[in-house]
Amino acid sequence: MQSGDGHSDEPNSGRAVVAARSADERPDTTEIRGLAETAGYAVVGEVTQRRAEDSTYDLGRGKAETLAERVAEADAGAVVFDGALDPGQYADLRSLLPDGTELVDRYRLVLDVFAAGAGDEAATTQVELARLRYDLPRLRRATEESLLNEATEKGSPVLDAERRIGRLESRLSDLTDAAAERRETRRAEGFDLVAIAGYTNAGKSTLLRRLADDLSVEADGSGETDTDGAGSGDVDDEASVRDRLFETLETTTRRATVGGRRVLCTDTVGLVDDLPHELVRSFSSTLSEIRSSDAVLAVVDAAADSERFRRRVAVTADVLTADAEGAVVPVLNKVDRVDEATLDRRRAHLREAVPGAVEPVAVSARDGDGVGELAAALVDALPGARAEFVLANSGETQALLSWLHERGSVTTDYAGDRVEVTFAGKPSVVREAERRAADLEP
Repeated sequence: MQSGDGHSDEPNSGRAVVAARSADERPDTTEIRGLAETAGYAVVGEVTQRRAEDSTYDLGRGKAETLAERVAEADAGAVVFDGALDPGQYADLRSLLPDGTELVDRYRLVLDVFAAGAGDEAATTQVELARLRYDLPRLRRATEESLLNEATEKGSPVLDAERRIGRLESRLSDLTDAAAERRETRRAEGFDLVAIAGYTNAGKSTLLRRLADDLSVEADGSGETDTDGAGSGDVDDEASVRDRLFETLETTTRRATVGGRRVLCTDTVGLVDDLPHELVRSFSSTLSEIRSSDAVLAVVDAAADSERFRRRVAVTADVLTADAEGAVVPVLNKVDRVDEATLDRRRAHLREAVPGAVEPVAVSARDGDGVGELAAALVDALPGARAEFVLANSGETQALLSWLHERGSVTTDYAGDRVEVTFAGKPSVVREAERRAADLEP
């Protein structure tokens, strides 16, 4: 029997043994343990191995047998594997484990965590699509080995999955188009669109709260972690900050005023290491928020140890290289936890890892240090234009000035029956301002 979160209702179903392998060093299981706990598992054991991948079990035969013994000893109902198991490895390793043991590799675990946070239709659709793309090759393997004979007599599960994938792709395309239309409407209203991207738990949601016009950072010490999301892109009333990986899959968008520019900042889903391309592709709605933004704040945790920092920067840089079309502003967060020498090294690494980006900005989103410098860097990175007008001092001019103040930065100088106006803002808005001002010249 399965509970709503996908785990069995049996007493040991929430108990899991973590397994990990690394080709060149002892595996670091910190993140996979955190993901497992977020998914609702209690980690009761660990088996690791330093060696090259084994084609049968990924682990070597002896270590795979040790894993099975550890599961039985710990009375665990699940194995959480830190890595990708191809369909054959999945079937072979599962056959060694005690009957009824759930086997979850890293990719499926992340999808399960995403599913728990999926609320709106776009998020739910993305997760279901990713799950089906994950399951399809395993269904094909099982069908080929005649493990689904009874099911295939009633209908092909492979064909059924393929049809569902097609329907979900079509629906997700419609949802993505609707989100794109909302973004264009906001641009026409004078908003700059800024995506906040980065590895999960880098502090993106805390930074969003710092930048937003009507939110404040909670003084409960929880500002080190994020609401990570992918979904609606609608302007939300709250930006939660909690100690959970992938607490939600919806994006959180807030209004901000940065250097006189009206900005919509969207906190996107936290990035994760080692997800295969075909699964990442399922989150196209999320990636479109990055792709369509005018600028991206690429947030990294400056306080992570050296190896994790480099790995997480690499993951972030890979996504931005593939998807970011706007300017990229690297943000070194949590600098209150590192010394100046470490910060200098990490600035240098970011310059090399994200070529073409602006100079990295160091901040502490929790304390507010450096946020002013970040706002200035963001304004410089946003596409901008400037125009000057000399207008008649009339009611129509006052109406235009009100329109301009809502869409950019305005300075005025009144001289008798004339008003000298300087306006800076988005290029498209400046062009529209020039068109409107042409009818009001004295």
